[in-house]
Amino acid sequence: MKHSADFNLTRECVLGSKLAPETPAYDIQQACGTGLEAAILVANKIALGQIDCGIAGGVDTTSDAPIAISSGLRRALMNANAARDNGSKIKALLSIRPKDLKPAIPKNGEPRTGMSMGEHMQITANQWGITREAQDELTVNSHLNLARAYEEGFFDDMISPFKGLERDNNLRPTSSIEALAKLKPVFDRKNGTMTAGNSTPLTDGASVVLLASEEWAKANNLPVLAYLRLGEVAAVDFVEKKEGLLMAPAYALPRLLKKADVSLQDFDFYEFHEAFASQVLCTLAALNDDKFCRDKAGVDGALGEIDRSKLNVNGSSLATGHPFAATGGRILVSLAKMINQKGSGRGLISICAAGGQGVTAIVEK
Repeated sequence: MKHSADFNLTRECVLGSKLAPETPAYDIQQACGTGLEAAILVANKIALGQIDCGIAGGVDTTSDAPIAISSGLRRALMNANAARDNGSKIKALLSIRPKDLKPAIPKNGEPRTGMSMGEHMQITANQWGITREAQDELTVNSHLNLARAYEEGFFDDMISPFKGLERDNNLRPTSSIEALAKLKPVFDRKNGTMTAGNSTPLTDGASVVLLASEEWAKANNLPVLAYLRLGEVAAVDFVEKKEGLLMAPAYALPRLLKKADVSLQDFDFYEFHEAFASQVLCTLAALNDDKFCRDKAGVDGALGEIDRSKLNVNGSSLATGHPFAATGGRILVSLAKMINQKGSGRGLISICAAGGQGVTAIVEK
């Protein structure tokens, strides 16, 4: 069971909004890939003719994360609640030991390995030879691109102010290679390349995206920004086979491109979730590696390189922050707007997720 505050969060969002109370709602959980996967599922329902339109989104908070009680205290309280008389209640409560009073603080580690995503990613970065300088350069570009996008008003019609906050407060508009170079490694303090600067911080946030059939959109005089053409997910065995925890997109992307019959270079925009700068760089390196693509991804050979000037042109997670489930919606609606502003085009989305998963998609117009 979930925490009572978010036991049926999507339904509560419906009931707390101006949507008709008769609107059904459900939620999913796929860590960082949740928002994009939700959009794909809604799109599938529309394609099947089950619905005409739907709202997909995601929300997460780390500033108010649920703190659980210990299993010992939980058992004692459950036994006391189930007791039929006062004596049994007292007996159950007396079973509580001082150690049981220690709360269970949420951990950032994978249950199967005990290692955090950052620790896993540092190992992968080492395997792919990703340098500190390359990570810092990508990070600076993310911050500068987001700062420019804000100044140009790109996000003005996409952000709902909340308690006076109108911009992501993680943004560092004066970020520089020199400033990032002063930070110490955090996941391998002796030989690591990943720092607090080139890793995405934990933040709060929410995003929603309206998806609909073309007919419904026209009937309701709503502009079609872009079309969600295709989605693909993948998962890796990071426990037994020691695959990179956050490398699943490198498996999903080749399959996605093959199904869509397009090449990696056939895109106007690339929106790659920046969980860590090293994750983006490892994914790009894998896609350009002949052995990986043949032996791991199951395609004929390396997919090649991308035009880096088309990558995260309005910034991404390193600059905006990464409120887990909300990231997919942010990326999807930003990409749709960019394609619409251009008049036509095609964009590629890549999102890694905890648990060794990845969600990818193609958006076009």
